[in-house]
Amino acid sequence: MFTVALTGGIASGKSEVERRFAARGVEIIDADLVAREVIAIGTPALQEIVAAFGSRAIGADGALDRRAMRERVFGDADARKRLETIIHPRVRQALQERATAVCSAYGMLVIPLFVESGEYHWVDRVLVVDVPRSVQLERLLDRDGITPELAESMLDAQATREQRLAIADDVIDNSAELASLDDKVENLHQSYLSLASNKSVR
Repeated sequence: MFTVALTGGIASGKSEVERRFAARGVEIIDADLVAREVIAIGTPALQEIVAAFGSRAIGADGALDRRAMRERVFGDADARKRLETIIHPRVRQALQERATAVCSAYGMLVIPLFVESGEYHWVDRVLVVDVPRSVQLERLLDRDGITPELAESMLDAQATREQRLAIADDVIDNSAELASLDDKVENLHQSYLSLASNKSVR
């Protein structure tokens, strides 16, 4: 199966790009949704998180308190690394398994932390949604209603713009109006269909 990894920094507009590929019949596998599954109530991963971070990592409903954990790890690089060590390997394994079962012409994996989590040598193509950091910051503040300090910390915790662009096979500049995305996605979609067809006959 021909597989495209879609990535980009926080608040870069990955969801808008994802929706446009999905509208063209591309099967989407979202790493964030998979991550929620691997840390669901009763899973070994959630038990490991509690062992590493204590009971305060859990909300009143018994599930991971995602907001509290986000604020904790974005301010502590060591804590973030411990959390990623628990979650990332499980997510990678699940994504690879699901990619083999895709029924559309090609599959798209939406992986926000593609650069940070590594070990995705098996994907065929990497598509980066790119915007300047200043645009990310503005969108993040508008979207999440958080403090500028937390927003800056969240951006600092991710790979840099330069690191993402260095691993990109394709780039979508999403700093313009959303209407401009349609043509960009369509052009890439046709390219991926051709690449997928060529791979299938080899």
